[in-house]
Amino acid sequence: MITPLSRRRVHKLARETVTLDQLSAGRLTLGVGIGSARNNELEPFGEVAGPRERAVLLDEGLEKLTRYWSGDFQPVPVQQPRIPIWVAAEWPHRRPVRRAARWDGLFPTRVPSPADYAELLAEIRADRAGPASEPFDMVVGLEPGEDPKPWAEAGATWMLTNFTYTPALAQVREVIEAGPPR
Repeated sequence: MITPLSRRRVHKLARETVTLDQLSAGRLTLGVGIGSARNNELEPFGEVAGPRERAVLLDEGLEKLTRYWSGDFQPVPVQQPRIPIWVAAEWPHRRPVRRAARWDGLFPTRVPSPADYAELLAEIRADRAGPASEPFDMVVGLEPGEDPKPWAEAGATWMLTNFTYTPALAQVREVIEAGPPR
């Protein structure tokens, strides 16, 4: 769901995302973030491990990516002026929230309550450049069966179901059969 730009070749990602955008007839949304450094999995391979360094690489990568999409590479995306970008943020960190305000959506993780979620949305609205009418998506990840209504009232526009790394097939089928929340 999240592409850590600090670990990717941005020019390659630009081409891959344009291909996906074209194959999906303009339905791609790109989720980005700094990526996790948990489990010390980055250092043995020479990857940048510090969160501030990865954040700098993310911002540089986003700048390059949008330049490539705007015509530096051909073909360009179906969606114009560019493919929508959602930025991940881990509660309670605020720098990623300010970064997300420059893009199209926020996918915050580990937000304790709908009230805290609404606080993030208020910060986004205060930081947003441009007309307030521009769309901005707020994503929330909920456990299977969790009531989405309080999160929707707090401003969520998208809901994703959080499954464990090895979910039970019956649980996944139950969520699918239940369909989207109303």
